[in-house]
Amino acid sequence: MKNIKVLGSGCKNCETVANLIRIAAQQASVEIELEKVTDMAEIMGHGVMSTPGVVVDGTVVHAGGLPGPDQIRKWVTD
Repeated sequence: MKNIKVLGSGCKNCETVANLIRIAAQQASVEIELEKVTDMAEIMGHGVMSTPGVVVDGTVVHAGGLPGPDQIRKWVTD
C-alpha cells in the first residue's frame, strides 16, 4: 500500500489535489493511505516551499499548483 501525503494549509488547491488522488486510486483499484499534513514545520521538513506538495512513500513528487491527471495516475499506480 502506498503512503501519500498532501502537504498544505488546507486551501482549496490542497483539498482538490487530495480528492483527485483519492479518485485516481479508486479508479485504478489501488489501495492507498492518504494523509493531509497541515503542520508547517513538517511541510518545511520535506523542503516544500510552495503548496500543495505531494509526498509518495517518503519522496516529494510535486510542489506548488495543481498536478495533471496523468501525473496523479502515475503516483498511485507506479
